[in-house]
Amino acid sequence: MNIYDVIRRPLITEKGHIQREADSTLCFEVHKDANKIEIKQAVETVFKVKVSEVRTSVFAGKLRRRGRFTGYASDWKKAYVRLAPGQKVPEYAEI
Repeated sequence: MNIYDVIRRPLITEKGHIQREADSTLCFEVHKDANKIEIKQAVETVFKVKVSEVRTSVFAGKLRRRGRFTGYASDWKKAYVRLAPGQKVPEYAEI
């Protein structure tokens, strides 16, 4: 898997902003099949920072309706990436 396929997009939420300020933790939506080692390598390569810890959680797709048609959104995975002490937070996350 290519490292640019692992990280789908950063998740910028209020909870993520609080964790970024307090713990130097970044939130990403990642590929569903990516493991913690691949996520760590991708973040270190793309953002040029050192990662100390990666936590992941998988979310089941919700039921969605468009008029009379129903379907399910895709399952997705979220990763919380904690940076090593002394590392600077990447620019995308600064508000």
